[in-house]
Amino acid sequence: MYRPHSQASTELLTKRLFLRLPLPGDGFALYQALQASRKELVPWIPWVERMSSPEQAEQGVQQAHVDFLQKKAFHFHLFEQRSGTFVGSCGLHHINWDVPRMEMGYWIDSRFAGKGYMTEAAKALMSYAFFTHDTHRLEIRCDRNNNKSRAIPEKLGFMLEATLLENERSPHTGELMDTCIYTAFHPSVSRPPESISEKQNSALHYSN
Repeated sequence: MYRPHSQASTELLTKRLFLRLPLPGDGFALYQALQASRKELVPWIPWVERMSSPEQAEQGVQQAHVDFLQKKAFHFHLFEQRSGTFVGSCGLHHINWDVPRMEMGYWIDSRFAGKGYMTEAAKALMSYAFFTHDTHRLEIRCDRNNNKSRAIPEKLGFMLEATLLENERSPHTGELMDTCIYTAFHPSVSRPPESISEKQNSALHYSN
């Protein structure tokens, strides 16, 4: 069985962003970002609608902090280096250390969308998953109609492995929804050319 890295980094740095584990006191900034982005996020992330107060957000932050230290999930808060402003979150969850396999998730404050921040953060997180935790298989799952979310794995060279048809229902409309599963494998894994693309290798070279 694979053992998670005992000294996992709690901070990541990109060209424009500073990523760190959630810390007590982040709840208010998190809540403000979610409130500003509800219209864009709620159709795809149901828990956003249930976030009803800064106090509730703070509880979530503190749980995420504990989960990070216990290596149950690795969530990072994103901040602009220039201004220090909270701009979003990304993380690794649904971890199976036996493989190891992880799933990447992310969202951005809509006031900072369109700047390429999330692609930049996802590149760093991809490198973190592979080179800090020796992740064998990395997944990104998103709704088939969420084009902005799908653009991230496509830019980073993930393979569209499968589309699960009508496997979820919209919490708002009740309509059946399809889920796209994108995958990337550790660079050391021998795979057919279509499984590890030049885009993935370029993204890892850029981030590492």
